[in-house]
Amino acid sequence: MKVLAQISRVFVGILFIISGFIKANDPLGFSYKLDEYFQVFHMPWLSAVSLALAIGICAFEIGLGVALLLGAKMRFTAWSLLLMIVFFTFLTFYSWKFDVVKDCGCFGDALHLKPFESFMKDVILFVLILFIFIKRNEIKPLFGESGSTWLAYAGFVASLTFSIYCYRHLPMIDFRPYAIGKSIPEGMKLPPNAVTDSVVMVFIYEKDGKRMELSMDQISGIDSTYKFVDRTDKVIREGDKAPIHDFSIVSADGTDVTSDVLSMDRVFLLVAYDLEKSDEDAQSRINDFVALSQKAGVEFIGLTSSAPATVDAFKKKHHSAFEYYFTDGTTLKTMIRSNPGLLLLKKGTVAAMWHHNDLPAFDEVNSMYLSK
Repeated sequence: MKVLAQISRVFVGILFIISGFIKANDPLGFSYKLDEYFQVFHMPWLSAVSLALAIGICAFEIGLGVALLLGAKMRFTAWSLLLMIVFFTFLTFYSWKFDVVKDCGCFGDALHLKPFESFMKDVILFVLILFIFIKRNEIKPLFGESGSTWLAYAGFVASLTFSIYCYRHLPMIDFRPYAIGKSIPEGMKLPPNAVTDSVVMVFIYEKDGKRMELSMDQISGIDSTYKFVDRTDKVIREGDKAPIHDFSIVSADGTDVTSDVLSMDRVFLLVAYDLEKSDEDAQSRINDFVALSQKAGVEFIGLTSSAPATVDAFKKKHHSAFEYYFTDGTTLKTMIRSNPGLLLLKKGTVAAMWHHNDLPAFDEVNSMYLSK
């Protein structure tokens, strides 16, 4: 039993560190996932602190993992682990049972788990953590109570620092389908052996003021008191999706220019999912960059999900000398963790990207990416 407790301690500790590190690497992405949960549980007011919560949870998760591996503060560590896993098991059960959140976000974009897979993962962790909790008094600190505790604190502070750095710049390890070197057109294709959606034909009938969905077999047994309303296709099992399945670029007049943009030899994309929340201090530097880009004959366009009226007001206020096109907000948040952020595409392949805090001089970009 003692050996089993040690194995459980090491396994859970390492898993918490890995999970926490992946999310700390992309705290803004994790905050978007928290926003999704807040909407599901009708707590949109918490979105105001979702980023702070995301950074804090990542640091706490890594700190607990380090503390567990070192055997530090086992009373606090065991109780914290137990309460966390009970809470997260409830969330993943709710997501699976009511099909509200498709991916728990436990491992960010590195590993996507379906709701049932997430729930079973948490059930297994709950059993292991419960065993650790029962045996908590038998787990001794590796480097003495003081040394192990300070190392656990160091892990927490290091995670906090790392997470804030990645927020102010970009994820150090990019697991998204828009990472540097990835081809957007290729990402929009399904793999050769992909499984398609499983669909059944459903007939909607009405009787006594109530609507019901009937299958092909069921409608053969109904009488004239049932009134036909509509026919639709219902997905009973979702198939595979392309890594990029919601990417499109539309002009102000409604023209889809996706293929045109992705076929350009070189084009800069300024991504700002919400112009009203866009960092205004970066706009003067962006304007200088745009002027030099256009002078060098390199296309420069903006992508946003803001309303056309907002776009017009923003362009007028900041004297923007380029056109904004429209793309889904979730897609833009996925493309780059910065508002605004800059991407360089070469025939649809992401050649480079920059956070607005790291926007380089055009001459530097020209020598590194454009003149080659």
